Parts: sequence; C-alpha cells; structure tokens
Amino acid sequence: VQLVESGGGLVQPGGSLRLSCAASGFNLDSYSVGWYRQAPGKEREGVSCVSSRDGATYYADSVKGRFTISRDGNMVHLQMNSLKPEETAVYYCAAGLGWPPRYDYWGQGTLVTVSS
Repeated sequence: VQLVESGGGLVQPGGSLRLSCAASGFNLDSYSVGWYRQAPGKEREGVSCVSSRDGATYYADSVKGRFTISRDGNMVHLQMNSLKPEETAVYYCAAGLGWPPRYDYWGQGTLVTVSS
C-alpha cells in the first residue's frame, strides 16, 4: 500500500503546476483524498480534498479559485494556478475513509518551489 506524489518542481510566481497522487496496492476510488502542504518552519496545512462518495470537494480559502482537485482512475491531481512564493512547500497527498476523512495513508511528498 503506497501513495506517491509527483509533479513538483520550480515555477515562477504566477505560474502553474499539476501535482499527481498515485496509489498502489489499493483502489483510490474508495477513499477520500486530500492534499496538504508544509512550508519551512510552518505547520502542515490542508489545501484541498475530494470525497470518495459523491465527489464533494473542499478548498482552503487561500487557494479557492486557483487550485482544482480531480480524480483520474487510481490517481488524484491538484492543478495549481497563479502560484505565489509563499506557497513554496512540500505537498503531500493522503487517503482515508469518511467525510471529513480520517487519513490512513500518506505519501512522501513532492517539493514545490515558487520563485523567480
């Protein structure tokens, strides 16, 4: 059972990235999936999540209108637009049951750096 994030990298302010979370060993469709981030010296914060039941979504106020979470088979993507330097962080995906979900599985994270 494993979650693996990909898609991180260096992007200029105002740019876009698409993160992906891939599951192996279990069916991600059966789980609610969330994205979290942790910036240097800061606590981890929730960014977005999507329900397994009805596709309901949640976005932190700071990313509403700029980030979009979506499912694609056994993967979940996070499209991030208009990125800001303060959004530089390690981004993690997590999978769990219920809504709001209780996360059972976490990925290792992917680094997003927003800088000119």
